[in-house]
Amino acid sequence: MVEKKVVIKNKTGLHARPAGRLVKKAKAYLSDIKLIYGDKEINAKSVMNVMTLGAAKGKELIIKASGDDEKKAVNELVNFIEIELPAMEENGE
Repeated sequence: MVEKKVVIKNKTGLHARPAGRLVKKAKAYLSDIKLIYGDKEINAKSVMNVMTLGAAKGKELIIKASGDDEKKAVNELVNFIEIELPAMEENGE
């Protein structure tokens, strides 16, 4: 099992569109991937679960993965949340 903390940097947080993009990215991995936010732990491959977190800009999440590609999954999802999502938002995507 691998886990890392990540800070949400895009201004809208994990609302519908960013949540959908995160889930799509998470589904590309074989590992079981969870997001931990406060006292909630959810399946990162479910858009409804991710949206119910209500994770806003500046808040901290823990990404936890277990499986064959766990390290790659966690590292790439951290990069996605910290770098790619804010860049997409700036570009109007």
